[in-house]
Amino acid sequence: MLVQDKLYSQAAKAYDSLGKLYHRQYGYNKYTMDSYLSSLKYFSLMGDSLGYFNQYLVIGDYYSQDYFMHAYAEQYLKKAQQYFERTHNMPKVIESRLGLHNIAHHLEPMPPGLKTHLRVTERLSVQYKQPYSQAYALSLLANTYLLSKQPDSAYYFASRSLTISNQLNVKWLIGLNHFYLGLVEQFKDHSLAAIEAYQKSYNLSKAENSLGMMRELSRHTADSYSRTGDYKNAYDWSLKTLDYTVQFYASEQTKSIRLQELDSQIKTLAVEKQLVEEQSRNQNVLNSALFIGFIISIIGVFTLAYLRRQQKLIDHQHTVIAQQQIRQLELKSLRAMIEGQEGERSRIARDLHDGLGIQLSRIKLFIEAHQEELPLSFKEPLNQFLDEACTETRLISNDLRPYALSTFGLVPALEDLVQKLNLVNKTKLILDHYGEMPPLGDEAAVMIYRVVQELLNNALKHAHAQVVTVQLMVNEETTLISVDDDGLGADFDNLLSKGSGIANIQSRIAYLGGHVMWHGEAGKGTSVMISLPMQKLQKTEVLVA
Repeated sequence: MLVQDKLYSQAAKAYDSLGKLYHRQYGYNKYTMDSYLSSLKYFSLMGDSLGYFNQYLVIGDYYSQDYFMHAYAEQYLKKAQQYFERTHNMPKVIESRLGLHNIAHHLEPMPPGLKTHLRVTERLSVQYKQPYSQAYALSLLANTYLLSKQPDSAYYFASRSLTISNQLNVKWLIGLNHFYLGLVEQFKDHSLAAIEAYQKSYNLSKAENSLGMMRELSRHTADSYSRTGDYKNAYDWSLKTLDYTVQFYASEQTKSIRLQELDSQIKTLAVEKQLVEEQSRNQNVLNSALFIGFIISIIGVFTLAYLRRQQKLIDHQHTVIAQQQIRQLELKSLRAMIEGQEGERSRIARDLHDGLGIQLSRIKLFIEAHQEELPLSFKEPLNQFLDEACTETRLISNDLRPYALSTFGLVPALEDLVQKLNLVNKTKLILDHYGEMPPLGDEAAVMIYRVVQELLNNALKHAHAQVVTVQLMVNEETTLISVDDDGLGADFDNLLSKGSGIANIQSRIAYLGGHVMWHGEAGKGTSVMISLPMQKLQKTEVLVA
């Protein structure tokens, strides 16, 4: 109604409020971003520079929650800071500086002057009577000293920030400071005190629906329980870490936010393309007028023809360039999502293997060395529980990042996958391999492995087949992969438009420059054929002159 009545200023403020309500309800989500971008649009229509750049500040802070959006967050925050410095709006300058300081914490190595910049920002907050910004600056200082492994200084600043945050009743900042105090306790090897602080922070983060904070708190809580010897709770919290990670990085909401900024660039390119086409039409009108004016001159006719030909070539080049840029942005978006998923899987797999897995192995060795001291009734159950925990940890770690894939390559990894699935399923899986597979790039090997894994899982879950056959055929130009089963069959006309798993397979194969064909018939099984160009799969070698 406000937009229809052209009350754009009120509409911009309403969209800003709507964004905050969405965030309170759903946490980090695309609906909040849609609202903030709509608010930005209507502040622009009103010519309200203060509201417009304040929204830049809000969007920059929101993007900073996601590591993959930090580059865009920095762009928004710097533009906001430049405007507020020109207009001498110091409270907003302080907020912009804090947003940029927050992003700087994630850089490796950490910028050497970060502590000094944060102290300056904290003094400015005191000077201009901004207690909220002062509390946030102190909290960032605490984290900076934690990253520098100076727990005493971190405790000092986190405690000061917590005092101000409690006075202001800022729940998310209170939770953040409890988290930092928990890290200080863990630095001092006070694991129980650390767990108590983490739990306070976790309860506040859960109330705020902050998936990012809950993910980090779960990871550190699992580590603290592991240090106390409580491996059951350590295992439970490790599973929570995995769950929150999947929710944050793999959810459609998070992917949509990452794509949103790229989509806005694509739309900008589309507008530029429209302008080029409009200029082309105007040029054609002008060329017609020139043609009429110089019809009596042969030289003029040839000149006009030449100009028109050149203009068409330029227009065509502009169009091709715009289409290439759009495609590059789409590929960049897909690469960011895939790298984020695989990177987070690898990190969690390493944490499980190097942390919890090693601790469980140490316990098993200790118990085996003291078998004679334990009652007989305790030996067998205890060994059984430890074996099951070790096996479960290895299975989770291997599923996140298969050891055979990174060590031996694609074909041995697929053989290992088929062998393991044969051990736990009634369905018989067969892998046939023809031709010598050359060394593949890590990205291509992981994508092919995930695609085959997804197809086998679908066949085992839904097809009710007796036999599933995987064939891998390699020559110098092409790699062909087929997965066939003798199960129930499927209606792919409907599944291709509904299944997110199938869409995921198609996007990965398209990214590798390949094609996938699906064929299913009720009662006669399912067949999937994938064709991939070898040129895009092979590992590239860097030659040093």
